[in-house]
Amino acid sequence: MMTFPTNDDFSADARLLPCPRRRAYGKQACVIGFLTELFSLEGRVAVVTGGSSGIGEAMASALAFAGAKVVLVARDPTRLSSASAALCAAGCAAAWVSADLSDRREVRRAASAAAAAFGEPDILVNCAGVNLRPPLAALPEDQWDLMLAVNLTAPFLLGQRFGPRMADRGWGRIINVTSQQAERAFGNSGGYGVSKGGMAALTRSQSEAWASSGVRVNSVCPGFVATPLTAGVSSDPARSAALAARTMIGRNGEPADFAGVAVFLASPASDYITGQTIYVDGGFSAT
Repeated sequence: MMTFPTNDDFSADARLLPCPRRRAYGKQACVIGFLTELFSLEGRVAVVTGGSSGIGEAMASALAFAGAKVVLVARDPTRLSSASAALCAAGCAAAWVSADLSDRREVRRAASAAAAAFGEPDILVNCAGVNLRPPLAALPEDQWDLMLAVNLTAPFLLGQRFGPRMADRGWGRIINVTSQQAERAFGNSGGYGVSKGGMAALTRSQSEAWASSGVRVNSVCPGFVATPLTAGVSSDPARSAALAARTMIGRNGEPADFAGVAVFLASPASDYITGQTIYVDGGFSAT
């Protein structure tokens, strides 16, 4: 627990930020020490599904630069290898596991392989997703099954594998990446919206199960972000512009917009936040 002296313990110019480091090292060291205590992930291990591209890659990179050892899990070994190598070249600790998260046996194998890289994870980010967009009346059962398997069953299974062990250790973080379509139907949301609605509910259930044991579970809901998952929309300039116009900020999201929220929700700074959905959407959901 962080404790600070009272303002009376400092001179007038030192009262800007009560900090014992200020006397010896000055303001800069005090600020750095304070932020490190809040946000450092040094000594933590993170597993990030969908970590080879898009939002997942941005979140994984942010966790790594904040000090965590990161294991990327996705399908494409080429992109995984490239993303992992870039982190290692920057001085981070990273590994990767290629797996088909639509297959329950593969999910279990990936979980074991991920834990073998740096030890049992303290942080799990479920960002892998499949978004197939035929009109609901034309949605075939195999596509329905695929979206539910990757978008909902895999996060459930990974939570079952890692969540209780986090609880046994008394600390953990699970971050589930949902969608605007969990709250509202648009763009042929079909099975994707159903799976993401289930993921938002899973977030609350996981929080109820493990929050009292030190595990915080929250979800992040993006607005429209140009990623491989949204290529069908981002390739249409008119649709992209219309979505940007619906935000309060006036632009669509970028993967880099998710770095801060990833570190915040994975760090001690979010210790009193659980069971919530954080909207990172430029105000899209408020319009």
